Amino acid sequence: MHPLLLAADRKKPELCTHRLGQLLPEAVVHICCCYSGPLRSRSPAPTAVDRSCKRRHSHPLPLAADHKSRSSMSSLNASLSQNISIIHPEYFFILGLSGIPDSNYYYIFLFMIYFITVIGNSLVLFIIALDRNLHSPKYIGVFNLALADIGETNALIPNMMKTLLFDSRYISYNACLVNMFFVFLFSSMQSLTLVVLAYDRLIAICLPLRYHVIVNKSNMCFVLSAIWVFNSVIVASMVSLITQISFCKSNVILSYFCDHGPVYRLACNDNYINKIMGFLYTTLYLIAPMLVIGLSYLGIFFVVRKIRTWEGRIKALKTCVSHLLLVAIYFLPIFFTYLTSLLLYSTPNSRVISTSLAYAVPAMLNPIIYVLNTAEIKDIIKKAIRNRSKIDRTSK
Repeated sequence: MHPLLLAADRKKPELCTHRLGQLLPEAVVHICCCYSGPLRSRSPAPTAVDRSCKRRHSHPLPLAADHKSRSSMSSLNASLSQNISIIHPEYFFILGLSGIPDSNYYYIFLFMIYFITVIGNSLVLFIIALDRNLHSPKYIGVFNLALADIGETNALIPNMMKTLLFDSRYISYNACLVNMFFVFLFSSMQSLTLVVLAYDRLIAICLPLRYHVIVNKSNMCFVLSAIWVFNSVIVASMVSLITQISFCKSNVILSYFCDHGPVYRLACNDNYINKIMGFLYTTLYLIAPMLVIGLSYLGIFFVVRKIRTWEGRIKALKTCVSHLLLVAIYFLPIFFTYLTSLLLYSTPNSRVISTSLAYAVPAMLNPIIYVLNTAEIKDIIKKAIRNRSKIDRTSK
């Protein structure tokens, strides 16, 4: 475990030590915590824990220096658990990349990805919003995907830049939960929006005569609105359950943001329900969408096989190329990252690099793929460029 880095000035989190009738060893440092639960005592006058905290400004110390200090920490935590229901740290420490020289260049690279992502997805939103010809069910789904891409990128990369590039790795407890909520909310929206777009392609190819009856603008807006509400409830439940666990061992998050898994694994009480929520999130937004999309394209494949001419088959499949690329770019990196973490040992640095790229790169490539592979959007951009050139010529 990476040693807990503690502050020495007033700008960093302050420490306090709890006295259990005697002074603690100097090697033992207990994190000053916020008590969200009531103080409980098994006797009318609790004497095990002195409720007053003595503030200290000292140099960084490790959590445990030797066997004696570990025993003292264990006895301290055992005494505290009898009297305190839930312990929350005032701050978390985002570890990020550690021990890698010139790691700042990687964060600058991610910032370049962020810039391209925001510009590209904003352009897609602008084009779809202004052109009435693109106000169709398919492009409503594309609009929602671009919105989710911008939301996830803004929830993830700027905060990471502030935290790691400028060496401001402390994040308050409440800010950590807010960051966790928005990152997972927008990520879940990306996943289920790709499922909705797969359903759109399935109906368009398998039931072309009934497409405008089954998939229309009102139905698409209703489905996407329901997905926003459903995802908000699931993610809010997952994040709110973090408040039910205690952090009395460490406040170092082995990730580059307030990731759900690394946070709940810091718990020193029962975190079984948090493990269940993590498994539920993975099932709902990774495994289930991949299965549904796979089954959708299996049905499309059987229908395309019945088309007699190769020209008809190619024409039908060309409408699915953009979506297939988006699915591959989004799901495959995340899937292999999860698979690698389960089957093989990976260092914290490798996990940070793989997961950050898996989150950041798809959001950057999505607008590029739709601009290059969608004739309607390419035609609109070409017309805009032609009109701009005509205006410039006339002005001269």
